[in-house]
Amino acid sequence: MSKIRTRFAPSPTGYMHVGNLRTALYAYLIAKHDGGDFVLRIEDTDRERYVEDAVSVIYRTLKACGLNHDEGPDIDGGVGPYVQSERQDKGIYLEYAKELIEKGEAYYCFCTPERLESIKQNINGKEVSIYDKHCLNLSKEEIEANLSSGMPYVIRQNNPREGRTTFDDEIYGEISVDNAELDDMILIKSDGYPTYNFANVVDDHLMGITHIVRGNEYLSSSPKYNRLYEAFGWDVPIYVHCPLITNEEHEKLSKRSGHSSYEDLIKQGFLTEAIVNFVALLGWSPEDNREIFSLDELVKVFDYHHMSKSPAVFDIVKLRWMNGEYIKAMDFDEFYKMAEPFIDDTIKRPIDKNKIANMVKTRIEVFPDIPDLIDFFEKVPEYDISMYKHKKMKTTEESSLNVLKELLPVLEGHDDYTNDSLYELLVSFAKGNEYKNGYVLWPIRTALSGKQMTPGGATELLELLGKEESLIRVKAAIEKLEAEL
Repeated sequence: MSKIRTRFAPSPTGYMHVGNLRTALYAYLIAKHDGGDFVLRIEDTDRERYVEDAVSVIYRTLKACGLNHDEGPDIDGGVGPYVQSERQDKGIYLEYAKELIEKGEAYYCFCTPERLESIKQNINGKEVSIYDKHCLNLSKEEIEANLSSGMPYVIRQNNPREGRTTFDDEIYGEISVDNAELDDMILIKSDGYPTYNFANVVDDHLMGITHIVRGNEYLSSSPKYNRLYEAFGWDVPIYVHCPLITNEEHEKLSKRSGHSSYEDLIKQGFLTEAIVNFVALLGWSPEDNREIFSLDELVKVFDYHHMSKSPAVFDIVKLRWMNGEYIKAMDFDEFYKMAEPFIDDTIKRPIDKNKIANMVKTRIEVFPDIPDLIDFFEKVPEYDISMYKHKKMKTTEESSLNVLKELLPVLEGHDDYTNDSLYELLVSFAKGNEYKNGYVLWPIRTALSGKQMTPGGATELLELLGKEESLIRVKAAIEKLEAEL
């Protein structure tokens, strides 16, 4: 078999949708798994949807994710240009459309918008436009006259109305469609630009693309693509259609979900490596059900034959878990660099930020989790005294008040506010009073934080807050309990 060549051919219409990122990733993995080429092509012929700077977004996202292309607008592989508008300027698409006209596989259509509106059909309550081949019957003289007068036209594919068209997809198997369902799709629009469907076929052939990876929403268009390949006498590439991505409610992932694009996820504090890992599993699973992979590991194990036909659910809970695993595995200095802004924005008092970062590193799933975990270091939030209850520790509001009152002079008389020294002090206090450790530590932790969940234990909080602030908080807790009991 010839060298595998895949392509990622995005339209510059905004952010990188998760579905687009998955297409790029799968195309990259299929190529690299077998030492092939990964090609980047920019499909910018839909000028109405073109967004400024969207090409830069594509480059930045691919680079950040490690999906380095072998050929593209910035790396000439000899089959460029790699930007469709530049290919359009060279007249490539019109030349091939005219070749199809000569073969009887395409034709000029001069129908006005009004006429096209008049032939729409109502199918299952929806207005559907199925062209009636009206212009296929125009004589050569009529066509020449219309062209000479500058009459607007499109070029349409000439699909048969009888029989069936069949093609094979690597994931969905054999797909067969009645030719009566194949509309004579437009190949060249009235502005002279090719449609997405036509430009794709021409470009994929000219660039030697062997495997085409795309979403399964293109399954229904594939018979038309195949007829184009056959009309030109070109080899049909291998199709790999990816399953739909849905949200947790099994609805198509949309912008409203808040995590439909790579940029959304980065803003929400997810790591690029975790996003790539998670996206790889949206429709594909390895034989051993392993879940954590680096990009290099994915290249080695990825086999598109193990892709699923069923919709893939974008499980944000799973992504958070996965991101947490990546955070735990991070080098501390790298982690600190990313965590520091969140710490600085939350705590204004002098404090050991390194210790704070160490505390939260194994307790967060995304970086924006940090403020809620540590905000009490700045100020104890309002809390209900029922927080002092703990069944396992056998503490109540009353027992907590008694413990805090007994502990206050002990803490006042102790000057070494390091974790080890404080732990020894509190454990000795508990032992001397025949208390369980938790019976003592829980009220202290609650008094210092006003929270049930904290990134560190009681003695770690005492150390970080220091003697003066710790005593202020313990006294405030005693007053609060006395006032409300």
